[in-house]
Amino acid sequence: MLRDIPGILSPDLLHSLRAMGHGDIIVIADANFPATALAQRCHRLDGIKATDVLEAVLRVMPLDSFVPDPALVMEVVDDPTAVPPIVVEFQDVITDTADTPARLGRLERFAFYERAKSAFAIVQTGETRLYGNIILKKGVIAP
Repeated sequence: MLRDIPGILSPDLLHSLRAMGHGDIIVIADANFPATALAQRCHRLDGIKATDVLEAVLRVMPLDSFVPDPALVMEVVDDPTAVPPIVVEFQDVITDTADTPARLGRLERFAFYERAKSAFAIVQTGETRLYGNIILKKGVIAP
């Protein structure tokens, strides 16, 4: 057991988060996302909401403050200006939890998949709300 580490972060996921370097990306994905097909490393957190995973990850991992879009969500197909409720929740979590809060950027669906292919890891959650996918770029921990 460890202190101050959210219990929903599995040992394997903690290992990946620790092994990531500055600029590496991690994807938190919903239950519909093709995580296993796209991932170099796929961590499953079935039954856990993507927003809860986002909060837990941001408690231990900084966002990159050197890029304009350290957090990206998937645009709604055929309505790129739509903002699904889960995206509003993602923004609230980032605003409340991230060490350097940022505004969410957006990627078209297939561009999101392409970016996800280069992720250090993908976390497949049990999230059933559509568009419950977010890409995070890891920052640095300064002394």
